[in-house]
Amino acid sequence: MEKLRGLGHLFAAVLLYGMASFMVVPAITDVTMSALCPGKDECSLAIYLSGLQQAIVGFGTVILTPLIGNLSDEYGRKALLTIPMTASIIPLVILAYSRETKFFYAYFVLRTLAAMVGEGTINCLALAYVADNVPGMERVSAFGILSGVLSAAFVFGTLVARFISTALTFQVAAAVSMVAVVYMRIFLKESIPLADESAQPILKGSETDVDQNDSNSVEKTHVFKKIPSIGDLISLLRSSKIFAQAAVVAFFNNLAEGGLQTSLLYFLKARFHFNKTQFADLMLIVGVAGTLSQLVLMPLLAPVLGEKRLLSIGLFVGFSNMFLYSLAWAAWVPYATTVFSLFVVFVSPCCLNE
Repeated sequence: MEKLRGLGHLFAAVLLYGMASFMVVPAITDVTMSALCPGKDECSLAIYLSGLQQAIVGFGTVILTPLIGNLSDEYGRKALLTIPMTASIIPLVILAYSRETKFFYAYFVLRTLAAMVGEGTINCLALAYVADNVPGMERVSAFGILSGVLSAAFVFGTLVARFISTALTFQVAAAVSMVAVVYMRIFLKESIPLADESAQPILKGSETDVDQNDSNSVEKTHVFKKIPSIGDLISLLRSSKIFAQAAVVAFFNNLAEGGLQTSLLYFLKARFHFNKTQFADLMLIVGVAGTLSQLVLMPLLAPVLGEKRLLSIGLFVGFSNMFLYSLAWAAWVPYATTVFSLFVVFVSPCCLNE
């Protein structure tokens, strides 16, 4: 329990960062439409650019997340957390200053680069920090608290966006993200899991054992090995049949979810003229339902039904959710489909556990 209290500064920094990130989501659709297709409720260019951005970010995340994670083993979690958290501030500042077309394009480019560095990195580094500082028996509780903090950040950030103007949304988000970085740099203690000499025997030989040239060669090899090769990824998939199957399921599910997230808000705007307020309402309902499901429903059903059945339920309900969205005939239908969030959230935990 003492170890969990020591993670308070990490949880606070993640909460602030998450609030700033989620706060702009309901507003960005209207901003994008105004910048690319002013005065219109339909804009193919906005959907194409959003899809392109998501593809680039996904590719960059695959390369950069393992690299940054491995660098954090050597240079520390706090030091590497600073990079993506700082990078996320700049795009928010741009839209806080102006949302004209030229500023939007600058935001688009910098947001893409920042997301490549931080999209999955911050969550992974936060989990690694928890693992560094909490004994094995208490990690499950600590991971659960971190998940709850992220859910709270989603709810709080969306709630703030619901009641303030679009212009103020980006100003507040930029300010909160700055506070998150400053708070993290001041209060969070560094964590370097490989700081002791025994953890790095290959680089700590005496001068009599390893000459200078060999030492430099080993050091260069050590740096290059931080980047996983295609062979490494294939070997990892071949190492476990269950892991490979879970990876395939997760890939196609994330592909479908990514397509839905890219186009859904634009579809609702074109079909029912939704704006930031309606988007925030939907996101709040989904966030609260998903949180309750993870905290209450899933722990009750998992021992009874098993993880495979829960995964099947989550995948089927996710498909049904997308199908109903595509047939939405009235503005109340998107609100009604939010009940599916109770079951869709089963997919990710089940895949991770496999």
